[in-house]
Amino acid sequence: METKNLSSALRILSLLLVVSATCALAQEHRPVHFSGVLNDYSPLDSTISGSPYEMHGQWSLELHENGTADFLADMTMSDYGMTNGVLDATKGGQGSHTHHIRLTRIKITPGIVGCPQFATNPVTGGFQIMGAVSLVTGNGSTAPFDPTSPPTSTLHVCITGGNEVTYSNMTMTFGGPAAIKHFGSQPIHGVVRKPELIDEHR
Repeated sequence: METKNLSSALRILSLLLVVSATCALAQEHRPVHFSGVLNDYSPLDSTISGSPYEMHGQWSLELHENGTADFLADMTMSDYGMTNGVLDATKGGQGSHTHHIRLTRIKITPGIVGCPQFATNPVTGGFQIMGAVSLVTGNGSTAPFDPTSPPTSTLHVCITGGNEVTYSNMTMTFGGPAAIKHFGSQPIHGVVRKPELIDEHR
C-alpha cells in the first residue's frame, strides 16, 4: 500500500513540475484535478447595485494533457441592508443569489506575472489561465449583467503558492460586463485543496 501511495505521489509531483515548467503536459501522464473553496468580499462601489457583496463557493480546475484547462466555480452572493442610509453589517444576507461560472479549454500559462500578489507571505510560483467565460449565470439563468450568447466577460484564474505548499491559493478576477456591473474588478480569493490525478476509469 505504501509503495502504491508513493508511486501515486511521484506521478503527481512529476506532472505538476511539468505544468509549472512548461505547461505542456506529457502524454504518458493523466490529467490533474484541483479544487477548493472561495470566501471573499467585494468593495463598496456606487456603480454596482447592491455592493458590497459577501461571496462564498467552491471551485474546480482540470488540467488536460494538451496544455489547456477547464475551470468551474459555483458561488453564492449576498449584500447588506441599510440603516438610516448607512450599510449595516447586522443586516447581512440581503439579495441572496447564486452564480455558476465556467472557463473551457483555456491555454495554461506558467508563472505568476500578472497575478495578484500578497503583502504578507507573497506567493512565489504557480500558473494561470485567462479567457472569455463560456458560462456565467444568475440563479441558474442567463446573468442579467452579461446576457449575450456567448458571454463577453473574461476571467483570469491564478493558482499560486509558496515554499511549503506549492499550490495554496486561487484567485479569480473578472473583466468586461461581469466586473463592471456585478463582481467588481478586484481579485476574488480562495484556497487550494491538494491536487489529484484524474482516474481515467471513473
